[in-house]
Amino acid sequence: MLRRCPPSSPGPRPGVRALPPSASALRQRLRQCAERIPEAEAVLDLLEKCPEHQKKGGFPVIVFEGLDATGKTTVTQAVKDTLNGVLLRSPPASISQWRTLFDDEPTPIKRAFYAAGNYILASEIAKASTQAPVIVDRYWHSTAAYTIATETSGKVQDLPPAQDEVYQWPEDLLKPDLVLLLTVDPDERVRRLQHRGLQKTKEEAELEANSLFRQRVEESYRRMVNPACQEVDASPSKEEVLKTVLQLIKKHCAF
Repeated sequence: MLRRCPPSSPGPRPGVRALPPSASALRQRLRQCAERIPEAEAVLDLLEKCPEHQKKGGFPVIVFEGLDATGKTTVTQAVKDTLNGVLLRSPPASISQWRTLFDDEPTPIKRAFYAAGNYILASEIAKASTQAPVIVDRYWHSTAAYTIATETSGKVQDLPPAQDEVYQWPEDLLKPDLVLLLTVDPDERVRRLQHRGLQKTKEEAELEANSLFRQRVEESYRRMVNPACQEVDASPSKEEVLKTVLQLIKKHCAF
């Protein structure tokens, strides 16, 4: 879990300032800007309706992580269809219309928005997992990995060391049963992005232009713990990737 360093320490580690460590901390941050940003009040209203310490239902929750153009949309839809499951995305639909607005805000406010999205999404996961397997396109690991990579400058070696608390899952956030990290060769990913021709966020544009940033994001994903990411090479055909993914789900998740 991400915590603020005590006053006597040298200073906050990368990501600690930008990412609230709990639901209560992010509520406080959103309240501080709600008067200036009405949408922050709307996010708070949704957050307040979410029960604390949400529990997963009896069906498995499988999260897919990875950079853009690694095949998450295709794979998540295929897994959802195969398992007759429910597909959810982060940020959840209830707040995704404000994503562009918060992307232009200072980093602490922007990260509070995405962190809040995870807690709101957790409420949806808890409900859906009582009825069917839940497939999730991005969750907490994305929020944390992008935060750490943005708050760290330089190379992968400059990231907080492995096992640092910044890579820990928040104690008050519902955990998935399995997290799969889709990866592809950098050149192949760029080729896929060019074929898509979709509007990019600032971070997605930087991923394409800045190889060091991309490396920091991917390595941050790999250092996440409790739960850790299971890495999947998404370069082969859609059929082969789906086969690999379903084998991992069968291995790690009980139906």
